Amino acid sequence: MTTRIGILSDTHLIRPDDHFRQLVDICFADVSIILHAGDLTDLSVLDAFRGREVHAVHGNMCHGACRNNLPAKKVIHIAGFDIGLLHGTGYRHHVEEHLLREFDNVDCIVSGHTHQPACHRLYEILFINPGSFLGSGRFGAPGTYAILEAGETITGQILEVPRLF
Repeated sequence: MTTRIGILSDTHLIRPDDHFRQLVDICFADVSIILHAGDLTDLSVLDAFRGREVHAVHGNMCHGACRNNLPAKKVIHIAGFDIGLLHGTGYRHHVEEHLLREFDNVDCIVSGHTHQPACHRLYEILFINPGSFLGSGRFGAPGTYAILEAGETITGQILEVPRLF
C-alpha cells in the first residue's frame, strides 16, 4: 500500500482565505498527511488542513506564535521511511550538503525557503523542495507543491498549483 503525502512551503499568509482553501482542497484531495516546510507566517494557515495529519516547521518569516509552537526541524516516520523536515534558511550554495548535516539516517529531506522547486536524489536520499505554494516568482509564475509517495520505495514529484481565475 502506498501512502501519499502532500508537501508545501512558503505560503506567506496572515490567515487562510477562501482561495487558499480551494487550492488546498484541489491539490491535496487524495492525501491524508501534509508536510509544511515553513514560512506559514501565521499558525492559522494550518487550519486549512483540518482532518489530515499535519507536520510543520517554522521558517524565517513566521510570526512569534509559529516560532513558539513549531520546531525548526523534525523527523517524521511514515510508512517505514524517515523524513527530515526543515525550512532551510541560510543555505545559498551546496544546499544538499548543509541539509545532510541537519539529519542522521533519513530517507528523504524536505525543505523550503528558496521558492525554487526541486526533487532529486543525492547519496540515495530524496531531496524535495516544493517551491512556493502561492507563487511569488517574477512575471506571475505559478505556485508549486510536491506529492511524496511512500510504498516499497519513496518517490516524489513537483506539480504546479492550478490557476482558479
